[in-house]
Amino acid sequence: MTCEELMTRSPKCCVPSDSAVRAARMMKIEDVGSLPVCSDEHSRRLVGIITDRDLCLEIVAEGRDPNSITVDACMTREPVTCRIDEELESALDRMEANQIRRIPVVDASGMLAGIISQADIATRLGSPRRTAEMVEEISRPSTGNL
Repeated sequence: MTCEELMTRSPKCCVPSDSAVRAARMMKIEDVGSLPVCSDEHSRRLVGIITDRDLCLEIVAEGRDPNSITVDACMTREPVTCRIDEELESALDRMEANQIRRIPVVDASGMLAGIISQADIATRLGSPRRTAEMVEEISRPSTGNL
């Protein structure tokens, strides 16, 4: 199975100049925990990803004004991705290794084609054992300083 077969196609995305509030509202409307960040609305060249956790930790926890902070200030640049024609198992391994719950899918030109989330894997993969292994690996506590 390839990434293309499991991915959610053409996910909503935001651009670096969008406000944090706009990104949060898009997440709420789309009922998602992350948004790919594209260079502009037309090219869909992936330049980053922003998560609900990014918004919470970088803006809310720091007491910053979400209306004046742009996505560019709190997004993850050069996100972990998979290629559209890549074997799904390779993408799942990458998700585990990087402890990420979502992985953008790009074409050969680096343009956003889709996204694969834990929910996609749990509801569409049809492999409860593999899903459980991945969730366990992604969710393991980090060994960093608290």
